[in-house]
Amino acid sequence: MKNLMLIAYLDLKESIRARWFLVYSLVFGGLIALFFIAGVTESQVMGFSGLSRLLLMYIQVTIVILPIFILITTVRSISGDRDNHILEYMLSFPISLSDYYWGKIIGRFGTVFVPVFFAMVLASLVGFAKGASIPWSIFFLYTGLLFALTSSFLGIAFFISTIVKSSEVALGLSFFVWIFLLAFIDIALISLMMQNRFSEELIIAISLINPMEVFRVSAISLFDPELTVMGPVAFVILDNVSRFVFIAFSILYPFVLGLVFAFFGFKLFKKIDLI
Repeated sequence: MKNLMLIAYLDLKESIRARWFLVYSLVFGGLIALFFIAGVTESQVMGFSGLSRLLLMYIQVTIVILPIFILITTVRSISGDRDNHILEYMLSFPISLSDYYWGKIIGRFGTVFVPVFFAMVLASLVGFAKGASIPWSIFFLYTGLLFALTSSFLGIAFFISTIVKSSEVALGLSFFVWIFLLAFIDIALISLMMQNRFSEELIIAISLINPMEVFRVSAISLFDPELTVMGPVAFVILDNVSRFVFIAFSILYPFVLGLVFAFFGFKLFKKIDLI
């Protein structure tokens, strides 16, 4: 346990010193500042106002930016250590493979989750200071969704970092995964739906395998329980499961998916040539 936390601390310290962490923090902190400057909390759209309106916009931005930031900053975690011969140096110490691997995951989770969470806390505090009421139920549920989405893509990123040996290949593969989950699945499924080749229920079920889609639908349901903005898709989802069950699924499924990818990555990490 001591070696595990030591590796986590070293990775956390290294990430904070890196330029990408500064950019990563400024992006999310700057977005919150920009929203306040633009007067988002003072506007009202579709019945949403105050901090609810700000969190709604924050969600739309996070679903696009957070996964790609996690992927491109994490896929080089192990492959980069291998390229720079840091992995060989670290393993020369009495540190087990499990301590190194899971310690890297714990340390990297802190660097990718804390800035996003802190930006949301900062927004709530500033909004509260301006007299806005804090929607605590939305705040805590959204925190759980962020935790689950971060866990999901962190596990995927470490899996990619384990199976490839080149940092350049890892970055290219991470971009492919992001584009595939963000756009290609939706485009392909919409095409199938328009051609009526499969039932709508099956297509929607396939789309919900995508953790980004699960996050998007669940986040919308926090502000719009009836999912009216999604049209007929809402009837398929809400007719089969309740809103509470779907939100619980939206938190548990991405988290478990990330653990599964991280576990398989660890299994491969123990078997492949590490140097």
